[in-house]
Amino acid sequence: MIATAPPESSPRPIETNGGGAPPPPWSSSPGELARAVATDPEHGLVPDEAASRLGRHGPNRLTTRGPRPTGRILIDQFRGPVVAILAAAALASLVLAQWLEATAIGLVLAIDAAIGFTAEWRAIRSMEALRALGRTRVRVRRDGVDALIADETLVPGDLVVIEAGDVVAADARLVEANKVEVDESMLTGESASVSKSIDALPPDTPASERTCMIHRGTRVVRGSGRAIVVATGMATEVGRVADLAESAEETTTPLERRLRRLGHRLLWMVLAITTVTVLIGVARGRPVTGMLEIGVALAVAAIPEGLPIVATVDLARGLWRLARHHALVNRLAAVEVLGATDVIIADKTGTLTENRMRVVRLELADGGIDLGPGADPSPSPPTVLGPIVTEALETMTLCNNAALPADGDPHGRCTGDPLEVAMLAAAAEADIERPHLLARHPERREEPFDPATRRMATVHGRTAPHRVACKGAAEAIVPACDSIRTGDGDRPLDETARRRWLDRADALAADGLRVLALATGSVATPDADLDGGLILLGLVGLRDPPREDVAAVLRRCRHAGLRLVMATGDHPGTARRIAQDLGMLDAEAADDAVIEGRDFDAVDERTRLKASVFARVDPAQKIEIIRMHQRAGSIVAMTGDGVNDAPALRQADIGVAMGRRGTAVAREAADMVLQDDAFASIVRAIRHGRVIDQNIRRFVRYLLSCNLSEVAVVLAASAMGLPMPILPLQILYLNLVTDVFPALALGVGEGSAAIMDRRPRPATAPIVSTREWITIGWQGAAIALATLVALLTASGPLGLTPTQSVTASFLTLGLAQVWHVLDMRSRGSHPLHNDVIRNPWVLGAIVLCVGLLAAAVHVPPLAGPLGLDAADPAIAVRLWSLALACSAAPVIVMQIVIGGPAPRRSRRGSETARG
Repeated sequence: MIATAPPESSPRPIETNGGGAPPPPWSSSPGELARAVATDPEHGLVPDEAASRLGRHGPNRLTTRGPRPTGRILIDQFRGPVVAILAAAALASLVLAQWLEATAIGLVLAIDAAIGFTAEWRAIRSMEALRALGRTRVRVRRDGVDALIADETLVPGDLVVIEAGDVVAADARLVEANKVEVDESMLTGESASVSKSIDALPPDTPASERTCMIHRGTRVVRGSGRAIVVATGMATEVGRVADLAESAEETTTPLERRLRRLGHRLLWMVLAITTVTVLIGVARGRPVTGMLEIGVALAVAAIPEGLPIVATVDLARGLWRLARHHALVNRLAAVEVLGATDVIIADKTGTLTENRMRVVRLELADGGIDLGPGADPSPSPPTVLGPIVTEALETMTLCNNAALPADGDPHGRCTGDPLEVAMLAAAAEADIERPHLLARHPERREEPFDPATRRMATVHGRTAPHRVACKGAAEAIVPACDSIRTGDGDRPLDETARRRWLDRADALAADGLRVLALATGSVATPDADLDGGLILLGLVGLRDPPREDVAAVLRRCRHAGLRLVMATGDHPGTARRIAQDLGMLDAEAADDAVIEGRDFDAVDERTRLKASVFARVDPAQKIEIIRMHQRAGSIVAMTGDGVNDAPALRQADIGVAMGRRGTAVAREAADMVLQDDAFASIVRAIRHGRVIDQNIRRFVRYLLSCNLSEVAVVLAASAMGLPMPILPLQILYLNLVTDVFPALALGVGEGSAAIMDRRPRPATAPIVSTREWITIGWQGAAIALATLVALLTASGPLGLTPTQSVTASFLTLGLAQVWHVLDMRSRGSHPLHNDVIRNPWVLGAIVLCVGLLAAAVHVPPLAGPLGLDAADPAIAVRLWSLALACSAAPVIVMQIVIGGPAPRRSRRGSETARG
């Protein structure tokens, strides 16, 4: 049976009846393994034994970190310093028996929690729908009967039956392999498929070289066979990587850190202001209860109650807009993090490239020929380019086990090794199709690809001499050839000529191509020796091309001040060429622009930070690449789709996984999943993030300046011995109604057209800079001064009652704050043509807020509790005239200060520009 604890990175070891440490499954023969796990290699387990093992080992699933529980989501909405201050103010109101104020503050907290909870709950439900895509069924033989079962019910000792196209559901040891090849790119990052056999291997063979093993999550691209399951769930190689992903540090987003710093600053400011004010009042002989009420009023005035609501709504709207553009985000604050991202670390295979091989070059004795997209279509092979091209394409087709979709089947899919599929596709472009070719040259024998010989050969023909088709590594094929085919006939190959061909193969490899040699020949019998006497046809170069949209996307990223770093498990030469094709590197790039995994530890961190490409890196090295950029102060996004990407996705400030081809482990580890697998969606997400950052900074400045005006009014009146110009409940009304709607309108703005023409804001930049605090200070003072002027005018020259005077100050303060939203345009923009004026929600918010202010003073059910009085029509006209005149003064002054068009900025100097 299988032990329960895996040793290091290995699957669960086999328990033996004898003493001593059991051998790993890859070092046991199929018969020895079957006896060790007590299973029949022909009939499999009996159902009762399978059920028993399922009870002992548990379901075959990965125990990755699941979504947050519903209760935890709700509790998290009440965290943060702003919420703490509001809760304290509500408690103080209850102590002072100010029931309406306490209820209003509680309502603020409830609204914010409801919005945040709804947004995150919807996001999590969307992510759970994606998780369901990863569930598969597997063919297993139990008691001699083949059946399809849920992959979660697979147990150690089960006998699974595999064939081309299957996704492997658990780690298993092959006991029968008929030309089996497996795509392990999701685990290793290598795009080439791996040939499998049943031969035992040494115990210390690394996971990437265990050719008798198949691993969970990999895909069978060719052949068929049977295998005994040796590890399930978290004991698999995929489970080991998933466990590494769980141990990676989960970071907070820049917005979370900025809002936390702002909240702490507000907390200390509120404590300082209220404490000093209350102590001074008490020292002057004022009643303690009255001063506590003033303290509560100051606390309520200082805290922008609408800030959590507006921030949550803005992030939620960004989350939903991204979902409409095929990007699902599972954490609300992560929507904003892309706006601060300045480094994107991308996996190559399947992210920057199509993970689909193409034949792009043929090197023949008489010259080279470009094939595939971008090649000169005239003349077209094979009719004009000659018989050698035809023979090379036919050799690719005959020495092949892949299959293209049937004619007339637009929805059919290719089967087999992507490399062999690419060869068939190249031949099909020249009207050479494998079924027709095999009809003329039936296959009599196949010598499958062997890692030892590094070649594959087939023998064809009904009668002698039989045709030989051979392909493989250049260093394996070229030495086996005695001659080379040319347009003038076959010529002998000597050692000098062989060296030249191997050099040509190296040159193609340096160009980022996967290189194979093609050879032909003839034998008298199908079972004749194929080790010599072959005729070299030439070399074929294949490329996994970049995704069509990626180069343009990367240009936009660079224009926006973003840096792309490639981290791949592929060959350094291939990675370098892909980077050059995408514009990440130029042809003269230094050698240390590409760092190979084996040299990673030997290179100092300064050199690593300058590198644009990391090749042959493992999951742990990807995590270190992210961490070193984070140590350098960067906000890092990581893209990937394979299991080997999962730990890095978790470590990054935001992990971006592919939804269609991405593995379940990668989707679980990511913060964002691209449902369309389009790299361009990342740029859209980055723009959304920057717009959100700009909107947040705008409405934070707006809310803080409005609230500072309220604090200044209360402090000035208290210091001057005046009656309170505005009451706590009136402050709450303004903060919840007339502040929130303009702030919400700012939060849903479409952003500046030039928002992607500047570098991202530094990760350490506060949400409100020192310069902006100064601006907020004098703006709040201007509004407070206008409010005090209205109060003194109403109680003095106009001779209004105290309640009517407070109504005048209430209206002036409210209207001045409403007009103040127009001051949030970018410095230097046109007063009448800017993105704030063009935002229809802003104009709507202004109209709504003016209506709500009118309702507060003219609707008795509202005016009474608020302590407002404008029932007399004549008094109302005087109040409104005074309020309109006083409230207009600050906005006129501020519009003059903001000014006209600003001087032009360089793109690199614009990161400090105000939003």
